[in-house]
Amino acid sequence: MSQENNIFYTEQNEKMKAAYLKAQSTFNYFWREIYWEAKRVVPAHDLALVKIPFQQKIEGKEEPLVEHMWISEIDFDGEFITGILQNAPNKLTNVTEGDTVTRKVSEISDWMLSIDRKTYGGYTIQALRSDMTDKARENHDNAWGLNFGDYNTILVAHLQEEEKDNLIEHPMSKVMEKPARDFFTENLDVVVAVAENGMTRLHTETIAGNKTAVDILLELGADKNAKTKTGKTALDFATALNWSHLIPVLK
Repeated sequence: MSQENNIFYTEQNEKMKAAYLKAQSTFNYFWREIYWEAKRVVPAHDLALVKIPFQQKIEGKEEPLVEHMWISEIDFDGEFITGILQNAPNKLTNVTEGDTVTRKVSEISDWMLSIDRKTYGGYTIQALRSDMTDKARENHDNAWGLNFGDYNTILVAHLQEEEKDNLIEHPMSKVMEKPARDFFTENLDVVVAVAENGMTRLHTETIAGNKTAVDILLELGADKNAKTKTGKTALDFATALNWSHLIPVLK
């Protein structure tokens, strides 16, 4: 990774603020890909990172010190993102590389995936690249060893340009329809099981945007009104995560 992984912003310009919001609104695609990566026999990701702003109040200063740094080994429960801090802070002393970090989706500043060295997401990086000279962009991309593509066209799903349906449902979700149906049919206890935090399989499949599995679970008797310990139904997660193809199914 390049030194850009540890970016300190003294001022948030409008372009960067817009990048933060875009990253937050598309985080569902990042998590969907993480979900399916965990099921692959052969890993496909070169990297999978989430960027978070860390703050520290400094005595004598009105504004806190802020550093935006990457976390990896991401987990997500539909509300909170958890990962491991990958950077040693430049100036902050209240966090350390290797710390476990938990934040809401509304608190992240970016996410980025790389598959076959091609990047997805990376909104803040593309904002920075847009202000670089051609030579500076080339040097930047070489430092990362990744293909960032056109900073005006930020992709969120693998092969979305070739297969537009990939923006609706992950291709592995559709391919796995028969194995999923066989598994759930033979293990009806999984369909109705409730974890300690109140999560059901319907919740987790909804969070990942997997309509195929959601349809099967509902057919087999999953309770669409089941709530987590924080009071969230599957519909609540579908709505919060912008999974518009699941909302009619779960109403």
